[in-house]
Amino acid sequence: MDRFDRVTFAVVLPCIVVLCGCQDLAVHDTQSLLDPHLKRSEVLGLVAGFGTTFAAIPDLIAMLRRRSSAGMNPRMGAIMGLFQILWIYYGLLIASRPVIIWNVIAVLVNFLSVGAYFYFARKEKAEPKKVLGT
Repeated sequence: MDRFDRVTFAVVLPCIVVLCGCQDLAVHDTQSLLDPHLKRSEVLGLVAGFGTTFAAIPDLIAMLRRRSSAGMNPRMGAIMGLFQILWIYYGLLIASRPVIIWNVIAVLVNFLSVGAYFYFARKEKAEPKKVLGT
């Protein structure tokens, strides 16, 4: 065994031993105080999902106010939307309402952004370029 393998083994083995002994320290998911039908993890998921889902809204609003596709990359929105569809499927597999709800909304926001981008890009191509000073 070379030096790197011995050091790695000396670090990993105690970490595994410590982690195996921490099972009783884990946070157990209990019912929410707000709604007994929801678990605390679902409430936390709803709050966290709200922030991540609506993070794309300011860019969409800015694009709609500018009435321009400048500064927007449609590939990013399309890729995000496609992977959020996978998150929806994952949410269905694990039966997680927050994952499903927020990713459905996020898909709509991302595809709305991509649609607005192509709308404004087509509109910008159709308009003749304005010459400064005329």
